[in-house]
Amino acid sequence: MSDDIWRQRDETPEDNSGYGTDFGSDFGTVQFADDPTAEPALTFQGGDTGNLPHWTEPATGEIPVVDDDDTDVWGSFQSSEPSQPSRRPERLSIGTDPTDERRRAPRDITGGFDRDVSRDITGGVPRSTRPAPVRRSGPRGPQAAIGRDMPTAVTTALILLGVFFGAIMWRPAAVMIIVLAVVALAAVEFFSKVTEKGYRPATFAGLLTCIAAPLAAYWIGDAALPLVFAFGFLATSIGFLGATSVQSGPMPNVAITTMAMSWIGLLGAFAALILRYSVNGGTAHAGTDTLFMVAIAVIANDVGALFVGASVGKTPLREWVSPNKTIEGAIGGGLASIVALIIVGSQNGTWDKMSEWIVLGLVVAVMAPLGDLVESMFKRNLDVKDFGSIIAGHGGVLDRFDGFLFVLPAAYYLMLVMQPWQ
Repeated sequence: MSDDIWRQRDETPEDNSGYGTDFGSDFGTVQFADDPTAEPALTFQGGDTGNLPHWTEPATGEIPVVDDDDTDVWGSFQSSEPSQPSRRPERLSIGTDPTDERRRAPRDITGGFDRDVSRDITGGVPRSTRPAPVRRSGPRGPQAAIGRDMPTAVTTALILLGVFFGAIMWRPAAVMIIVLAVVALAAVEFFSKVTEKGYRPATFAGLLTCIAAPLAAYWIGDAALPLVFAFGFLATSIGFLGATSVQSGPMPNVAITTMAMSWIGLLGAFAALILRYSVNGGTAHAGTDTLFMVAIAVIANDVGALFVGASVGKTPLREWVSPNKTIEGAIGGGLASIVALIIVGSQNGTWDKMSEWIVLGLVVAVMAPLGDLVESMFKRNLDVKDFGSIIAGHGGVLDRFDGFLFVLPAAYYLMLVMQPWQ
């Protein structure tokens, strides 16, 4: 069919130009470059560039002009702005780099347990359900010491002092009962307050150890104390093995329980060790006389530090712990202790030398303020004003006898060294 078409065009009378070369029925008419033709030359739309040269002619180097169109199909492949080089990464990483701290995953120290940011690490209640912290209010500095209810505080102190002196005059066992009551109440206040603040101490084991320590010291002596505290620690730590998970906070709660045992139970037991010298050693009144002198010195230290600090105190001992306790007050308290011991010591049958009064006064002047500061530091950490309120005008038992807890061990070993009954 195609051959017929070629023949028909070649035989057309109007075609005088000899359209191609006829090769017969095999190939038909073929157009060669040299053959003339009547077909129009190819041109671009618009005709501004004229006819295109034949493909056999040499190149002219001219660029054909293309009719401008609104649609630029090549615009996406070219841009007038210079291409921006790709940004080089700041750090090349091939595989994993275990030494790269920035890429290292945080180490999980919880052992796979769920982590809740609202949960206290002590095993306590969530922060959102804790009672609001108690903020200290009122004036700060030495003048704040005068703000307490002084008549009530003085009346309460005189009553306690009278009970203590009455027990000393009666028998050592009566003083021992007072010692046990003070230690037990102080421990109850401590465990109640830390529980309120979110800790979960082993209250029963801790309270039992605090009471057993003075009893064992009074009955057997200081040799019994290691056994008491060993059993106390074992009971406390083994008790947490019964917890369901690590969320019970075994480490902080065992630590807070052991702290009460050492601070209240162990230091308080030295009062029993001193009393024991009125029963099993020294003279009949060596223990009670020593406790009497210690009580006089500590009370005088508190009173002297209060009034001297409130009057001329300007330099805090440790401002972040207690702004009310000043260096001037501590010096005034130490002098008051020595003066009180000199006055009362002349009537004492055991501590009856000036050198003994001065040395005991210096020991109290150092240890009593330290005990007070340590207790204030713990209260500051717990964000409480007092550990209790059982003693009117003084706060709790632990608040009143904090200085005694540090003085008792020093007074006991001073008594052993100086042996004032000889």
